Amino acid sequence: MLNPQTTLNCKGQLLDLSKPLVMGILNVTPDSFYDGGKYKSDGAIATQIGKMLEEGANIIDIGGMSSRPGADIITTNEEIDRVMPAISYIQQHYPSAIISIDTVHAVVARTAVEGGASIINDISAGRIDADLYTTVADLGVPYVLMHMQGKPKDMQQQPQYKDVVQEVLDFLIAELGKLRSLGVKDIIIDPGFGFGKSLTHNYQLLKKMHIFNILDLPILCGVSRKSMIYKLLNTKPEHALNGTTALHMIALQQGAKILRVHDVKQAVETIQLWEQLENV
Repeated sequence: MLNPQTTLNCKGQLLDLSKPLVMGILNVTPDSFYDGGKYKSDGAIATQIGKMLEEGANIIDIGGMSSRPGADIITTNEEIDRVMPAISYIQQHYPSAIISIDTVHAVVARTAVEGGASIINDISAGRIDADLYTTVADLGVPYVLMHMQGKPKDMQQQPQYKDVVQEVLDFLIAELGKLRSLGVKDIIIDPGFGFGKSLTHNYQLLKKMHIFNILDLPILCGVSRKSMIYKLLNTKPEHALNGTTALHMIALQQGAKILRVHDVKQAVETIQLWEQLENV
């Protein structure tokens, strides 16, 4: 990296990227692939938020719509009703916590940011809601730009690439140009593991993820408990923590700056071990 970004401006609060960070996942959904339906009650949501922050999460990523393969796009009102209680709880009890809103909808992003979120994490790169990019620019918060081939409903039916790494890189470069032209300053890139990729595509991306460092932007790695792990190992998401940890170490060696995870404690420990390896 020639001039790597070292901070993210989250509504005036600077997030330090000099060491890798952990983004803890909070899915307030009934149908997410691993933890759907786990966090329905206020008590369950509060307990999980407290646990993740206590274990060392730097960011809490709140999602109200499942993006698992085959998932439908839900209404914005339903999504807002799901995510805002969790955002309000964090604002009230952990006011210094950094909140990310995982959404493809501009109105959800705006409502969440006005309510306390300070990062927008969008799996669709503005392709589901044409107003999202301009909304991100207007709100002035960091944006996670992710590559996805197709949409959640059909993305895993027959993903095809001639060169997955080159095509994802080309896509990110083109979208970065659009975002920069609108004035978006802080951008995080996400290769989109599991989003319109075969098992082989995912491992090709992970093996060559260092190539994305030429963009001089922080890379987010989202492999936690995904099918690229549990299908390869012939198991289930609930038994994919060990595989997740193994891939997290590889991702860190490839230059990942943010690990998006279901299991915060284990990800924090992986970063500590990686740091020791780097510093000896």
